[in-house]
Amino acid sequence: MSHLPDPCLPTGVCDGAWQRIQTSLPSIPVEKKNGMQIVVVGGGLSGSSAAATLAEQGFHVKLITYHDSPRRAHSVAAQGGINAAKSIEEDNLDGINELFKDTVRGGDFRAREATCRRLAEISGSIIDQCVAQGVPFAREYEGVLATRRFGGAVVSRTFYARGQTGQQLLYGAYQALMRQVANQRVELLPRRDVLELIKVNGVIRGVVSRNLLSGKLEVFRAHAVILATGGYSNVYFLSTNSLKSNATAIWRAHKQGAFFANPSFTQIHPTCIPLGDKYQSKLTLMSESLRNDGRIWLPKQINDKRHPSDIPELQRDYFLERLYPSYGNMVPRDVASRRAKELCDAGFGVGVDGRSVYLDLRDAILRKGPQEIKSKYGNLIDMYERIVGEDPLAMPMRIYPAPHYTMGGLWVDYHLMSTLPGLFVLGEANCTVHGANRLGANALLQCLADGYFIAPSSVTAWLAGQTFSPSSQEIDNACIEAMAKAQKRIDDLVKVKGGIPVDDFHRKLGKIMINRCGIIRDERGLRSGLKEVNELKNQFHNEVRVPFEVDCPNPELEKAMRVADFLELAHLMLSDALSREESCGAHFREEYQTKEGEALRDDENYSHIAVWEFVRGASSIKHVEGLSFSAIQPDKRSYR
Repeated sequence: MSHLPDPCLPTGVCDGAWQRIQTSLPSIPVEKKNGMQIVVVGGGLSGSSAAATLAEQGFHVKLITYHDSPRRAHSVAAQGGINAAKSIEEDNLDGINELFKDTVRGGDFRAREATCRRLAEISGSIIDQCVAQGVPFAREYEGVLATRRFGGAVVSRTFYARGQTGQQLLYGAYQALMRQVANQRVELLPRRDVLELIKVNGVIRGVVSRNLLSGKLEVFRAHAVILATGGYSNVYFLSTNSLKSNATAIWRAHKQGAFFANPSFTQIHPTCIPLGDKYQSKLTLMSESLRNDGRIWLPKQINDKRHPSDIPELQRDYFLERLYPSYGNMVPRDVASRRAKELCDAGFGVGVDGRSVYLDLRDAILRKGPQEIKSKYGNLIDMYERIVGEDPLAMPMRIYPAPHYTMGGLWVDYHLMSTLPGLFVLGEANCTVHGANRLGANALLQCLADGYFIAPSSVTAWLAGQTFSPSSQEIDNACIEAMAKAQKRIDDLVKVKGGIPVDDFHRKLGKIMINRCGIIRDERGLRSGLKEVNELKNQFHNEVRVPFEVDCPNPELEKAMRVADFLELAHLMLSDALSREESCGAHFREEYQTKEGEALRDDENYSHIAVWEFVRGASSIKHVEGLSFSAIQPDKRSYR
């Protein structure tokens, strides 16, 4: 086994471990905090909440985002809700324990038990915090907070604000952030793209960014850096992520020594609007919450081109309800996506190209009335009708799986510190609690747990033992070196002067990745994918076309730098998927499945986090962090 840094996991029982550790962490006097600078990269939920909380504690914070405002961050796209272990009296269940179990099982026992427990224990406080900020969660008639079910759960514990939960939570964090901006404790630095990290004696002490308006490179020094830059599913080109979502910051960190964990663990969401035409550049998510009231079905007859209203009930296959009677339409995302793809591949799919399944609200409308459904899912109904041109209250929605969330990310210890001292990684950018498949409605939960509750304590504790002057000759030299690296990357792309647009390469990469490392994978396809990505990478660096002007806004240059990183990341994803000879969660190797077509884990050989170390000029080195379970013993993940 290769050497890994200590993950700093708590000893003893999981229950209450974070509270015990938190009380023992060292603190810093406010006077000392006033002289410390922290750089936060990313203005989404985890970045904005961390920046606001650290500033409230007394630190000076610089928040860097490539958006014109943190309110534009991709967190606003999260629709369905946020899990929390509040009291579930009607089910007579222990909320914390049930959320903990579902998170571990949802990740197919490929996540750390201790971090999953901490997430469940913090969850209730997050709802209290957001309510205090004025987040308009849905409420029942009598005034109590309303909940609904999400995939992978049999209890209702997802709090929501219609179909705008992410947006409303981000606005709450943004208000807290702007309060600190007004207090001059946070400096907002919008329209900047972080291209390099500044490393001094192995410790991260700042970043280099490109001003997207002027094209100038800028240096920001810090006592510590926080990356909260989201996921990397745009490696597939077509995904539910916003067009600018990228992997540049975490990939720069990886190439400077931050280990990358489980890069092939990527989630395909089953509830997306299907592709419209070949020129489309983004897919649109329909919230998983629709599966509470919508029934998913396909015709029982192959290539059935009839209008859905002309297909009698007996000729409809409600396949998730048939295959998984315990969970029905609320099975986890990886399971629902695989079943939909299999049936569409077999010829049962609907739509022009046969790459859709129906999500039908008919029965819920008959039972509850159209007004209640409209009230519950209003903006989702409107969004679908605007995009597709069909009223989902009058006929079934058509949906199909699409790349959505990335469970992999930079490796961090229990305190969210990467293998680079001074570099903390939050939210979807890290690899902590989701294992091989994120439980529905746990994304917003992790972002706010990291930002509001974990990072402020962890960063403070680490800084308590640090002595550092941001104006020494040593850091001056490190800044010059980092700026030179960033400038060389720009120069190398501009001087190619090829004839093929960046988007052509990105689209080709996406096709390779979805076919070779998407919903299903196999050894032959993964090996072919590695060869295809290498060939595409060579072609990119010889034939890409980037407009010459760099000292001005240049979106093509921005895209080119991101696609260059995606090409390298794609190779690591394929290598990781090839090395994990088992199926678990969303990582489904066709060679390893049960007779029922479900994922077949190999706990004896692969009960671990795969952690990759970058080696310049050679193949990446795979390290292994073994996983152990005491509160929950691994068992067969069955939703039938």
